[in-house]
Amino acid sequence: MRKLLTKAEVEEVLEILDKTYPDAKCELDHNSPFELLVATILSAQCTDIRVNMVTKELFEFCNTPYDFVELGIIELEKEIKTCGFYRNKAKSIIGASMKIIEEFNGEVPKTIVELMTLPGVGKKTANVVASTCFGVPAIAVDTHVFRLSNRIGFVDENNVKDTEEVLQRKIKKSMWTKAHHLLIFHGRRACKARKPLCEECNINSYCKYYLRGEN
Repeated sequence: MRKLLTKAEVEEVLEILDKTYPDAKCELDHNSPFELLVATILSAQCTDIRVNMVTKELFEFCNTPYDFVELGIIELEKEIKTCGFYRNKAKSIIGASMKIIEEFNGEVPKTIVELMTLPGVGKKTANVVASTCFGVPAIAVDTHVFRLSNRIGFVDENNVKDTEEVLQRKIKKSMWTKAHHLLIFHGRRACKARKPLCEECNINSYCKYYLRGEN
C-alpha cells in the first residue's frame, strides 16, 4: 500500500478546498427532501445538469410521493427518459413513493438505515438525502469522491464501502458532509477524470497522483 496523507494533511487539504469553494453544496435542485430523493435516484450515471433540466419541468406538477404514484410508471418513464436507465429509475421512484406513503405517512424517513429500505436507495443516495436535508453527518462516496480521495491519497481502496470507512476515520465527523461537497466541487472544476488540471491545482503539493508525476 502506498503512503497516504495523514489525518493532519487531510485536514489541511480540506481547509484549502473550503477556502477555494466556500459555497460548495449539493448541486441537485430541490425544494424538499422528497425532491432531492428523486433527483439523487435520477443522478445515477447521469450529470446533475441533465437531472436539473428534467426535474425543473417534472417538479412543477409532480413533487410528492402521492403525485408520483398517481402519475404512474409509464408516464414517469416518458418524463425522465433523457436521464438514462429510465425504466429502472422510474420503477425505483414509484416503489420508493409507495413505501413512503404506506410505511412513513408520506414523509421521507430521516435516518440512513430507514432510507435504505426504500426501493432504489443505496448507501450513497441515503447519505446524500440524510446529510443534505436532515443534518446527519455522512460522506456520500460518489464517483468524484471515490476518484479524488484515492487519487489525492486520502485512501487507497478498491471499493466505495472501504473508501467511505477510511474517510470517516480520517475526517472529523463535523466535516463529513462538507468534505463530500468539497471533493465533488474540486472533481468537477479541477481534478477531472480524464484531464485533471494538475498544474493549476492549489492542493498539488499534497497530491500523490501529482507528486508521482502521473499527470
